[in-house]
Amino acid sequence: MQSFEIDKSDLLRIKTALEGDDAELELVLKDYHASEIAILFERLPHEARERIINILPAEEASEVITEMDEESHPEDLLVNLDPEKRTEIVEELDYHVATDIISQMDEEDQQEILQEIDQEDAISIRALLNYDEDTAGGLMNSQVICVNINSDKKDALDEIIRQSEEMEEFYTIYVVNDDKILQGIVSIKDIIKARSEVKIRDIYQHDPVFVKADLDQEEVAKLISQYNLTSIPVVDDHMKLLGRIMVDDIIDVMEEENTEDILKISGVSEDEELSGNWKDAVKSRLPWLVINLGTAFLAAAVIRQFTHVEEELPIIVAYVTIIGGMGGNAATQALAVTVRRISLSDLTDRQTYRTVIKEISVGLINGMANGLIVLLFALLYDKNPMLGLVLFLAMTGNLIVAGLTGAGIPLILKRLGIDPAVASSIIITTFTDCIGFLLPLWLASKLLL
Repeated sequence: MQSFEIDKSDLLRIKTALEGDDAELELVLKDYHASEIAILFERLPHEARERIINILPAEEASEVITEMDEESHPEDLLVNLDPEKRTEIVEELDYHVATDIISQMDEEDQQEILQEIDQEDAISIRALLNYDEDTAGGLMNSQVICVNINSDKKDALDEIIRQSEEMEEFYTIYVVNDDKILQGIVSIKDIIKARSEVKIRDIYQHDPVFVKADLDQEEVAKLISQYNLTSIPVVDDHMKLLGRIMVDDIIDVMEEENTEDILKISGVSEDEELSGNWKDAVKSRLPWLVINLGTAFLAAAVIRQFTHVEEELPIIVAYVTIIGGMGGNAATQALAVTVRRISLSDLTDRQTYRTVIKEISVGLINGMANGLIVLLFALLYDKNPMLGLVLFLAMTGNLIVAGLTGAGIPLILKRLGIDPAVASSIIITTFTDCIGFLLPLWLASKLLL
């Protein structure tokens, strides 16, 4: 089965159905999965979304809202629905999904919805609202299946059946004591295979991988990936079981974190919505561009110091832009690899040292290879061997600097507690531009004039 992409024919079909009555629209919607309807919502006006949600059964409508992208603002859709329909949908949502959506609403709207829904659901959602959305607590679902460590096989199975009535799916059964303190995990297979007189304490797995509620979501993703887990329990400081985080939620987190890193490296604020309007884009990007402009003046200041070289050897200007541009590209490569490596694991001192040495070595080899090409070009085209030597040395030197700064700057920022993806690109661009202009001009002044 191929992934669904918005097609003109699908969009036209939905828009045509929207012009008809509800029965016709409902018939058309049956041909689409909830996730496909959520994708189509990206291209439909708010009024059309609201009508479709009202037509769909509450269970399917909740799935559509769950699949909606954050930038499509499902909270706005929910707020404007009829209170009775809204209550049905919210009560169908998983607690962590409902919490994520409700947390984006105004305080007044939050309280109104929480008063409308079932009291037990409201209590669970209010508890989740206390956690930061980027932590394990903000990511977890408080609906879990757990059995007491002292239960026998029959009691455990009865408890699993009772608790699973409110859950669509589960992968892990958590073992707790009388105080809900996490003891371990047990699989349904082991329970079924066990003899009737066997106690859970005899078959459960000790020392499960767990996370504290205040752990950053990126660290949670690393743990699930490292241990190949389908879910991970969330506990408080006293090891009391609070909830679980599913692997499908982590996939969303990884996509979010990767997007965030790409935007940061590119000098774009993480707050900018990918589908936002031009005003938000300007507000997000302009400050970074102004900072880049300031660093560009530093590079220009370097050139100003060698105006006599440019006057006596104007051909050097063309090569200076090549060397500066190559340095920027090489630094970006080193930066991307280093930032990604930092995001995947905490580097030891030895790994940090090896990372920097590796990028310097790569810079040296690549610099010499590209420098040789420029040397040959200057030799054949400009008939100037000394100019070729200057360019060879400048290219090699700048790519070494590119490797050093591309790997070193983000590692230093990480040690200082600064997000390496945010500030690295500006600092590195400044270095490679300044060195890329300084080396060929200074070498030319010493060797050619």
